[in-house]
Amino acid sequence: MPAIVGAIKILSVGPSSIVHIGDSIQLAPSSISKTFAGAGSFNTGDFVRTYNMMNNTNTNDSDISDANIVSADQAAGVV
Repeated sequence: MPAIVGAIKILSVGPSSIVHIGDSIQLAPSSISKTFAGAGSFNTGDFVRTYNMMNNTNTNDSDISDANIVSADQAAGVV
């Protein structure tokens, strides 16, 4: 179905970013990253109060690969 989009404001788009507005068949980012952060790390606002008596961030990751990114050429076998 078509999307009805009102006014938007994009302040910045970083490298390897995707801006998706409306319909799309496939979105393919060209990079991945993983972020580890403890409790209350990404809180934003004017009067944020976090009370973390104990905080433990588990960074143990036994996966060899979390996301396999394949370029359009590799997917088509044009490598």
